Amino acid sequence: MLDAPTSLAESRYWECIAACSRCALLCDFCAAACLRDVHAEHMLNCVALDVECAEVCRLAAAAMARESTHVSAICELCARICEGCATECENHEADHCQDCAEACRHCAELCRELIA
Repeated sequence: MLDAPTSLAESRYWECIAACSRCALLCDFCAAACLRDVHAEHMLNCVALDVECAEVCRLAAAAMARESTHVSAICELCARICEGCATECENHEADHCQDCAEACRHCAELCRELIA
């Protein structure tokens, strides 16, 4: 591949890779925290969306790191799933849910900028 970056920090995707990675970690944390909640039975949809979002964010970050030809499709999916997770997390007052929602919104925004 011509003009390929020689370090990850040189990648045109670097900012989005970082946002996806951060989002995945915050989604993992949120899911675990929701499961420890006294009323965990009310958090099951949040947990399910957190897990799904974390997985697609990791996929998107890896695809961008590899300069995959499927980056646009994967980032579109990632943005949609991040938006859904953010919407669910915003329904809960817990700090971990609010932090997760913020990370999801930011990730979705950067993914959408890549495919625009």
